Parts: sequence; C-alpha cells; structure tokens
Amino acid sequence: MSVAAIIPAYNEEYTVGVVIEALLSCPLIDEIIVVSDGSTDGTVQSAQRYPIKVVALEKNLGKGGAMKAGANHTDCSILLFLDADLVGLQRKHIEDLLYPVLSGQTEMSIGVFSEGRLFTDLALKITPSLSGQRAVKKELFDAVPDLEDSRYGVETALTQYAERQGVHIVKVPLPHMSHVTKEEKRGFVPGLQARLEMYKDIARSLRSEKKALDEECNSE
Repeated sequence: MSVAAIIPAYNEEYTVGVVIEALLSCPLIDEIIVVSDGSTDGTVQSAQRYPIKVVALEKNLGKGGAMKAGANHTDCSILLFLDADLVGLQRKHIEDLLYPVLSGQTEMSIGVFSEGRLFTDLALKITPSLSGQRAVKKELFDAVPDLEDSRYGVETALTQYAERQGVHIVKVPLPHMSHVTKEEKRGFVPGLQARLEMYKDIARSLRSEKKALDEECNSE
C-alpha cells in the first residue's frame, strides 16, 4: 500500500519545513503534498524548497477544503494528515501513526499528544477526535460527505463518520510532541478569535452529524 502525507497549511512559512523534513526521513512515505490554503505569507515558497508536491489554493477554503484538495491530488491508498505547525515531530511518530493502518489493524488511526505541552496534551486527552494527526484509508476519507465545506470541523466529521461505519479507531500516543497555538502565532486577541471560529466549525460538524443520524434512524 502506498502512503501520501498531506499537510494543510495556512500561513505556516516558519514551521512547515520542519514537518516536511521529518516526513522526508521516513521511508514509509511515498508522496508528500503541502496544500497552501490561500496563504498570504511565504508558505508556498518554504514548501517549494523541498522535492515534494505543493498545491497552492488561491482562496482560503478552510482546513477541510485543504485536506480534500490534497486527497484529490494523489492516488495513494493511505493518507497521512499532519498539521503544518507541529513541534517535535520525529520519524518514529510517523511510523507509529501509520502502523495500525498499514498492518490492517484499522482503517484509521489518530495521534494523541503526550509528555509535551500541558495545554495541547490536555486538549487531546479530553477530545482526541480533534487531532489533526491521523492516518486513514483514502477510500474511507473520500466517502465522508461534505468534507470540503467542514473547515475546522473536518476532524470531527471524519471521526464521527468512521465511528458510524463501525471503524475501530486506534489512538496512537505521540510523546514529546505539540504544536504552536493560534494565540502564539497570531497574538492573543486574533488567536482567540481564530480559536472561537474553530469551535464554531466543530459545533457545525456535530450538528450535521446529528442530523445525518436522525435521518438514518427515521428511514429505518
């Protein structure tokens, strides 16, 4: 089975290279795709320094749209999604995240930070479904409806769809890893505003999933 690593990135010129370099060190990765989601900084130029595929979206589609665009640019059977602002990513993290899917143990695995930063560790322990670090079979990913419109609700939508299909999702510890927070990248007030928008997208995905479940129950 072939593996494409997809990195959705919005204004991540200073951190995307670190993620790319970790992926280049892993022989399990067949293709690396960075999707610049309408970035206005040097994200595209930073990514183009490496021997990878770079997809530059003219318009910001949100994380769900960027992930979908990346998936549309590969024929690999397994997709590995990683955030562009990760801190501490190592080859072993990548291998551990891929193993449950490559071995046939599951159709999707989710990475959970541990032993990193208190804030990011705690957030994923409470809500691991929000993790942007995951490996998933492309067939499953492509089947999730309306992902391109889910924005920051994409991980919630993907996780809940998989659970509804009876997929046993494997949670993989990612020790000594974290990411740069929105408040750190954009400043406290703009970062907080971006975080609130993210929560709105997640809530929207939860409502959509509930509606889908209700319709499914009513049709039975």
